[in-house]
Amino acid sequence: MADNAREFVAQWKSASGKMQRMMPETARGFGGLFGATMKEGALPVKQKELIAFSVGLALRCEPCIILHVQKCLEAGATRQEILEAAGVVVMMQGGPGYTHIPIVIEALEALEEVESLTPE
Repeated sequence: MADNAREFVAQWKSASGKMQRMMPETARGFGGLFGATMKEGALPVKQKELIAFSVGLALRCEPCIILHVQKCLEAGATRQEILEAAGVVVMMQGGPGYTHIPIVIEALEALEEVESLTPE
């Protein structure tokens, strides 16, 4: 499992581009819904991303976990905020959420590593 998050992030752009070319209407529809929902509003983007991350974790959707950890970080969430949100999932869901926390930690480590290598 050690390289899953790194591999997924590296391959996602290509895979999602292919999906968009092969299913343009679906991609446009989902993209429109995502953009309309996840923009700044009564809830700040960071809170929305922490919610989306938590739902992905509760559903045990590994791609959702990784992508929303990335989006949480981009929205300014700290490692501790992400881990506390994961703790709420564990409290609400128990073992299934708990067993997916290593994916969260792996995604944090991989994405924080990418961030530290990105020139400003």
